[in-house]
Amino acid sequence: MRQAVEAQVLSPYCELGEQGLRQILTDVVEEVRRTLNQDIDGTEILHSLLNAPWLQSLLKMYECLQRYLRESPAPVLDYTSDLSFQLLIDIKAFPGCSEEAKELDRLLRQPHLQALLSAHDTVAQKNYEPVLPPMSDDVPDEEEATRIVCLVKNKQPLGATIKRNEITGEIFVARVIHGGLADRSGLLHAGDRIIEVNGFPVNGLEPEQVIQVVQARAQGTIIFKVVPITDRPIHNHTMLYVRAMVDYNPQQDPTIPCTDAGVGFRKGDVLEIVDQTDALWWQAKKLPSNVTCAGLIPSSNLLKRKQRDLLSYQPHTCIHILSTVEEEEDLMAIDEKCVEADEEAFESAGFRHSLRLCRRRFQSTPQISCPAKCSNNCNIALNCYEEVVRYQRSSSDLYRLIALLGPSGVGVNELRRRLIEMDPDTFQGAVPYTTRAPKGYEESGREYHFTSREVFENMVYKSRFLEYGEYKGNLYGTSREAVRDVLNSGKICVIDIEPNAIQAVRTHDLRAYIIYVKPPPLEQLRETRKDSYITTDYYVNRPFKDEDLQEMEEASRKLEFHYAQFFDCVIVNSELQESCDQLLDTIRKAQDEPQWVPTNWIRSTADS
Repeated sequence: MRQAVEAQVLSPYCELGEQGLRQILTDVVEEVRRTLNQDIDGTEILHSLLNAPWLQSLLKMYECLQRYLRESPAPVLDYTSDLSFQLLIDIKAFPGCSEEAKELDRLLRQPHLQALLSAHDTVAQKNYEPVLPPMSDDVPDEEEATRIVCLVKNKQPLGATIKRNEITGEIFVARVIHGGLADRSGLLHAGDRIIEVNGFPVNGLEPEQVIQVVQARAQGTIIFKVVPITDRPIHNHTMLYVRAMVDYNPQQDPTIPCTDAGVGFRKGDVLEIVDQTDALWWQAKKLPSNVTCAGLIPSSNLLKRKQRDLLSYQPHTCIHILSTVEEEEDLMAIDEKCVEADEEAFESAGFRHSLRLCRRRFQSTPQISCPAKCSNNCNIALNCYEEVVRYQRSSSDLYRLIALLGPSGVGVNELRRRLIEMDPDTFQGAVPYTTRAPKGYEESGREYHFTSREVFENMVYKSRFLEYGEYKGNLYGTSREAVRDVLNSGKICVIDIEPNAIQAVRTHDLRAYIIYVKPPPLEQLRETRKDSYITTDYYVNRPFKDEDLQEMEEASRKLEFHYAQFFDCVIVNSELQESCDQLLDTIRKAQDEPQWVPTNWIRSTADS
């Protein structure tokens, strides 16, 4: 009977394909269920087995595989990349195209979509691996051992530089760029001698001619015939992060081995050094970066040498590298017009103003005897790279000092004042020291720390001030202890500083986060300051004049030129409330999110 049942079940479904197997199983389960009450041995076991979830899943997988074998997908086009490129050309040809066409243009230009189309073409063409040419059987015995290196390019640079032996005309691999195609293959090494490129002999050619042969094929297989170097150099792949303290443009450097392989950077950029094998040219990436291939930058010693060569052409060792005394005074031109204004008037507009005046004038005097006394400043300029590390403040650490910096009149003190008034439980300024007598309403330790000239000068001698100065016969200064007192109280200390105090606050104990407050462009500055006022030596709260705005813009340009490498953040103060909100958000990130800080801050903390 069972055989008859099987014949009846199988015959109607033998041609149903992937559905047939499941239907057969359904009929068998139903037949077994009918026999459950007939006391036939093993039916319960068979019934539970056929209803097992894993068996049902297995059958579904079988059906899917059968469907794929019968209806396997095939690409409609083998070259979708070419089609997308043609679409971009067509869209560009119609300037008055619709919003949908513009959106399509944006989508087709996305790197991830371009990569997807490229991967589709590779699969569609089944171009999974290159076909190597057969090795020749008639190789002379005296010929050097050669290697055939096959690399597959996909519109990407090879990632290697070459050089020519001027005596023999032989072409060598000069360096392999970290993360490039040649480096990832592991088949080309610095020192390998190149004999042929795609079957074309290159001996005697100029490096530019060899590059043209390589570049003739933007994508596809490139075959090198090379004589491998016998002793490969040991690559110094150290992971080092540095902040650039100078600007560098490889397009303007005639000494760089390969201009196209160079990485340009600006002051303050963070670089990841990935290879220091070459004593003159390091390999690095500029962060943040989404590229795998590194580029060439001058090594620390080479860049210092370039800086020294630049200095040797200057009539004075400090000019154009750091601001001289004259430049410092020019930076502060708005405040240096006159010294005859009444001190009481200044303090009614803000007690910080007198300190801002005097510290610029007083701190400039020790630098007059340059070059004998300018070595520290010149060393700052010649430290072309500053080693940095990613630092995350823990909940047990003190807050970082917030130091605001900007040209006179840009609103640094107003931003600081608003910030403290907005949340005095979180933000507080450091109480400055002065040698003048207290006024009737003043209390020592609140407006100022009042002290004698002898004590003040002793504090200067012991380097206890971050900055200090003299105004109308009285000394003013902000001490390191006053800042520490605020930080130790669990608050965020916010101060405004002048450029000469930058090095004093960038220490492992204060870990200053320096925010540069920058004026907007001149036209916008005129618009936003038309109803604002400025305090000068002559007047308190007079309207801005056009020369004030021009001086502010020029002072800002000089500040950025000399000190941009120390700025952790730049805020353009075009609208005061908006800038205050941005300042709040920036301070929160400075305290709570990872930041790049000098490595010696962390080492000094560990040593202590």
